[in-house]
Amino acid sequence: MRSRVTLVLAITAVVLGGVLLVPTAYARLASDDSGGGGGGGTSSVAAPAPTPPPPPTLAAGPVSVSFKGAFFSWALLDRKTGKIAGSPNMTATNSTESMIKAWIVSDYLRQLGDKEPSAERKKQASAAIRNSNDDAAESLYNAGGRRPVLTRLIKMCKLTDTKIESSKARWAYTQMSPRDAVRMGDCIADGVAAGPNWTKWVLSEMSKVQGTTADKDQQLKQGGGRWGIIDGLPTQIKTQGPISIKNGWTMLWADVQWHLNCLAVTDKWTLAVMMRYPQKNGLDYGAKVCASVATQLVTPQPGAALKVPQQPVGKL
Repeated sequence: MRSRVTLVLAITAVVLGGVLLVPTAYARLASDDSGGGGGGGTSSVAAPAPTPPPPPTLAAGPVSVSFKGAFFSWALLDRKTGKIAGSPNMTATNSTESMIKAWIVSDYLRQLGDKEPSAERKKQASAAIRNSNDDAAESLYNAGGRRPVLTRLIKMCKLTDTKIESSKARWAYTQMSPRDAVRMGDCIADGVAAGPNWTKWVLSEMSKVQGTTADKDQQLKQGGGRWGIIDGLPTQIKTQGPISIKNGWTMLWADVQWHLNCLAVTDKWTLAVMMRYPQKNGLDYGAKVCASVATQLVTPQPGAALKVPQQPVGKL
């Protein structure tokens, strides 16, 4: 009796096992056959979507300019790392001209603290930056004590190459290197120069600089200064946020040379280009040199091909 029961149970187990096995095996075969029509049961892995490049910015790189003049130099400061790169002579100096007006305004406003400037003073501060007005800058420079304005610049912004003009401490004749110019730009952007109450205002005014290199925009004591670095930047950078600029330019009869400087500041970087070149080349020549330097430092370059990761083709 026991052997007969055992035999019946064994037969039942085999039958049930077969019932369970058949659907499982069928499902597996159906899966392997999904290629449809003798494709060998293989299927290609879908290619991954192209990886978009990071948003363009300015980064250290080679710069080649066919420059005809006595002096040309540039420097770029990465505001995240604090590293400065530039031409081999980025510690050599040029007269600052109107580029330094951004500091003169910042220094005056910082010393006010929580106090609001008079309507006249605020108008001067705006005119000194937006229109590069000499009289407005001179008035604020006098209010700040003249030479102490420049000594504070050197100390607070930790400049190492800057020299104050010896006789009358005239701000335009301050000698500054591109390396120190980007430090000054960073000093303005990080709030040291104008303080917590006025930094955003100063940067905003610098983003609203007006006027071109055209003769109609250039007057005796003020001039259009919206040109240079900003013209060399692609739209992809310009749309990332405000770009604050302050250029300086004068045709000095002492050496019959244009003394021209470009400064631009963003939340990522600060760039300065400084030069001296013959009067006959004109203002527009220097503006284009500044733009060319900026364009060459853009990375990745606009239109760079998207990178597609390579994946092997395999079986599912």
